[in-house]
Amino acid sequence: MKKLTSSEFRQLFLDFFKEHGHTIVPSASLIPQDDPTLLWINSGVATMKKYFDGSVVPKNHRLTSSQKSIRTNDIENVGKTARHQTFFEMLGNFSVGDYFRNEAIHWAWEFLTSPDWLDLDASKLYCTIYPKDTDSLRTWIDAGMPEDHIVKLEDNFWDIGEGPCGPDTEIFYDRGQENNDVAEDDPENYPGGENARYLEIWNIVFSQYNHLADGRYVDQPHKNIDTGMGLERVLSILQDAPTNFETDLFLPIIHATEKMTPGKKYGENKADTTAFKIIADHVRAVSFAIADGALPSNSGRGYVMRRLIRRADLNGQRLGIQGSFLYKLVPVVGEIMQSHYPEVTDQKDFIAKVIKNEEERFQATLASGLTLLDNLIAKAKQASDKTIAGADAFKLFDTYGFPFELTFEAAQDAGLQVDKKGFDAEMTAQKERARKARGNLQSMGSQDVTLMNLKDKSEFEYGVYEEKQAKLLDIVVDDKLVKRADGERATLVFDKTPFYAERGGQVADHGDIFNQDGELVAKVVDVQHAPNDQNLHFVELVLPVQTGETYVLKIDRDRREGLRHSHSATHLLHSALRQVLGNHTHQAGSLVEPDYLRFDFTAMDPMTPRELKTVEKLVNQKIWEAIDVKTTVTDPETGKKMGALALFDSKYGDKVRVVQMGDFSTEFCGGTHCSNTSQIGIFKIMSESAIGAGMRRIEAVTSRKAYQFLASRSAMLDELQADVKATKPEEIKTKLDRLEADLHDSRKEVASLKAQINKAKAGSIFDKAEQAGKLTIIAEQVSAESMNDLRELADNWKNGEHSNVLALAADINGKANMVVALDKAALAQGLKAGDLIKAVASDFGGGGGGRPNMAQAGGKNPAGLSKALQGIKDLVARS
Repeated sequence: MKKLTSSEFRQLFLDFFKEHGHTIVPSASLIPQDDPTLLWINSGVATMKKYFDGSVVPKNHRLTSSQKSIRTNDIENVGKTARHQTFFEMLGNFSVGDYFRNEAIHWAWEFLTSPDWLDLDASKLYCTIYPKDTDSLRTWIDAGMPEDHIVKLEDNFWDIGEGPCGPDTEIFYDRGQENNDVAEDDPENYPGGENARYLEIWNIVFSQYNHLADGRYVDQPHKNIDTGMGLERVLSILQDAPTNFETDLFLPIIHATEKMTPGKKYGENKADTTAFKIIADHVRAVSFAIADGALPSNSGRGYVMRRLIRRADLNGQRLGIQGSFLYKLVPVVGEIMQSHYPEVTDQKDFIAKVIKNEEERFQATLASGLTLLDNLIAKAKQASDKTIAGADAFKLFDTYGFPFELTFEAAQDAGLQVDKKGFDAEMTAQKERARKARGNLQSMGSQDVTLMNLKDKSEFEYGVYEEKQAKLLDIVVDDKLVKRADGERATLVFDKTPFYAERGGQVADHGDIFNQDGELVAKVVDVQHAPNDQNLHFVELVLPVQTGETYVLKIDRDRREGLRHSHSATHLLHSALRQVLGNHTHQAGSLVEPDYLRFDFTAMDPMTPRELKTVEKLVNQKIWEAIDVKTTVTDPETGKKMGALALFDSKYGDKVRVVQMGDFSTEFCGGTHCSNTSQIGIFKIMSESAIGAGMRRIEAVTSRKAYQFLASRSAMLDELQADVKATKPEEIKTKLDRLEADLHDSRKEVASLKAQINKAKAGSIFDKAEQAGKLTIIAEQVSAESMNDLRELADNWKNGEHSNVLALAADINGKANMVVALDKAALAQGLKAGDLIKAVASDFGGGGGGRPNMAQAGGKNPAGLSKALQGIKDLVARS
C-alpha cells in the first residue's frame, strides 16, 4: 500500500482516469447553478446532471473530477463518528453513454490494487451488489474479487424516484476487527452493515433504467456510469489514520486549535476530542463556502453557515477558548488545500473577515442564549417531570445555535432530562418546511432522445446580421424529426446561423427567415442550445419549410445592437464592482436584455450611495475612453494567463473566447459585444437591492434607454424647480432647505400650542379622582388627536399628586387607545401598569404592554373603552 499525502492521492486518482481517456473536470462551486433542487453541491454527480439527462452532450463522454461538496443533513453526528463531515471531496469517474459495467469495475479494481496505483491489499477488499445483478457478480469475479468477498444486498439499487436509476455496487476495505465497534459475531458485522470494521470507500452506479411516473422501469437510451469515492475515507487508509480526522487534511487545523486553548490536547478525552473535530470540519466548510460566494444569514445556505460557525464557536468555548477564534484558522485551511483549491488562500482576508464578523455577532447573542437556558433549567426544576420541553431545546438550537448535546449536558448537570423525541419532531418539521420551500422538483430529468440524436454540425457566425445561404438540416415538430413542416410551430437547425442562442445571461436573437424568393417563411421567437450545442431556432411558421433547402436568416438588428451594448456594459460593471468593493465580489448571475441589464453579485452589506456613484462613474469613464473591445479565441489555460475571469458555474471546452476591454476588463465570454466601449453611449444604474441572503442586484440601462431615463429625471427636476419657484436648478436645494426649516418651526409652534391645550385639559381631568379600595384612581375617556397626547397628559399627571392610578382612553380616528400610569403607592400594592392594561385590552379588541409604572395599548373597538376603564377600576379596588 502506498503512503500518500492528500494532494498526491487526489492527483493520482485524476491521473489514472486521464490515462483511461477521461477529461479532468475542475471542481464546480459549492453553490448550485440553475438547480433549485439543491441547497449545496453535495456530490460529484450533482455537477454532471446536464450530461446525464441529455440536456448537454459533453465533447468527451468520459469525465473525472474531484468535487468539493457539502452535506448538512446529519450535522449532529459530525465529530462523534469517524467519518461524518459537512465538507468533503468526492472523487469520481463518469461515463455519459460510453463505457459501462465491465470497464468501470475493472478500472476500479486496477486503481485500488495495482502496484502502479494505490497497491491496496486485495484480500482486504469486499464489495456489495444488487442480488439480481448477475452481470456485476461475473464482472467482479473476472476482475479478481474472490466470490466469498461479494455480498448481495437489496439496498444496492440507486433510485430517487422519477428519472434515471439502476443497480449499484459498493466497495469496502476491511480495517480489521481491532478497529470495529461491534462484536465479531454481531449480525451487523459484514460489509455494508452498521460497523466500523468494513469501511465503504467507493460506490459505482450503473444508471441503465428510467423510472417513469407510472412506476414502470424502462431501459435508458444511453446507459451511464456514475461513481463516488470519498477522498477523506481512502486517505485514512493510506495514512493509517484511525479516523478521517487524523489525516493531513485535518490535523494541522486541530493542532492550530490546540494552541488557542488553555493546554487542551486532541485525544486526551472524548468530549474535547469531539470539540476539536467539530471545529476542524466546520471551519473547512465555511471557508470554502465563503470563497464560493455564500454568506451567513437567517435563511437557506446562509442559515447553514451561521449554524456551522456558531456550533464551532460553542465547541471552542468548551475547550476554554474565549471570544472569536475560528477566523484565525482560515490560513491553515488555505495552506492545506492550496495545491488543488487556491481560492481559499487567495481570499483568506475576506473569508476571515466574514467569519470574525459572524463570531462577534454570536458572542453578542450568546449571553441571551445562556440566560434562556438558565431560565429553562429553573422552569424544569419546578415541573413534575423535571424535563426541558423538546420545543424549548429546539429554540435554543435554532435561534442561538446551541447543539442538543450542550442543552442535554447542562440539564444532566442540574439533574434534569430533555425531551429528545420532542426535539427530533421539531427538527423533522423544519426539514419538511425546507423541502416544501424548494418545491416538488426532480433531481434529474429524463433524456430527450430526439434532441440528443441531433449530430449535424451547426456554426454560429459572430458579427453576421444576415446569412443568405443557410441550409436547413433538421426539423423537430412535437419532439419528432420530420422532413417537412407546415403547421404553426417548429424547431429548426441550420448548418450556419447568425442567430445567437441564449447563454451566459444574454437572451436570444429574434428575427425572420426568408426563402430564396424573398418570401417570409418564419419568425424566430427564441433560440436555445441543443444537447450537442447546435442552435435550435424556435419559429412561428408562415410558409412550409423543407430540410435540404437553403434560406435567408436575418436577425433583428436593433435588438442585437441593444444586446451588444448591454452585454459590454455588464463586463464593465463587473470589473468596476470588483475595484470598488474588492476582488472577493463574485458574479452570481446576470440578465442581458436589449434595453436593460441585471447583475447579481455577492456582498455582505448594501452598497452605499457613494459606492454606487463611484461604480457608475467608473463604468461611464471607460465608455468615454473609447476602449477597443478585443476578442481572442484560445485555450482555457492561455485565457487564464491573459487574466480572464472564469465563472464557477461555467465549464469550458478546448477553445474559449476571451473578451478584453483594455486592461480594465478581461473575461471568458461567448456573447456578443460592441467593437468599442464608446458604442454603449451612456450607463445609468437604476437600482441596487437585496435579492437574498448575501446577494445583491444592480439594475441598469444603457444607450437610448439611459437617455430616456435621464430625460424623465430632468423633466421631474424642471417641475420641482417651478413648484419651489427657483430661478435656476442650483437654487432648488436652497429653496427646499428653507421650506423644511419653515415647516420645522411651524411644527414646534403647533406642538407648543398642543402642550398648552393638554395642560389646560389636565386641570379638569385631574380633579376627577375616585376612591378604589385603598388607592385613588382617575379613569376617564378624553378627547385626543394621537397617542402622544395621552402620553403627554400622563407626564403632566406625574408632576402632581392627583391620584395613585391614572387610566386615560381615547377614540382616535376610529381606533381605541389607552394609557395607564401608577405612582409609588400603587406599585407598593403590587400593581403593574402592564398587567392592568393587558387584563382589559381584549375589551376594545387590542393588546399592549409597557413598564410597571406606565403602559399603553391600542385596539380596533373604541366602543369597548368604557368597559375597559371600569375593569381597571375594579382591579385597583381589589388590590
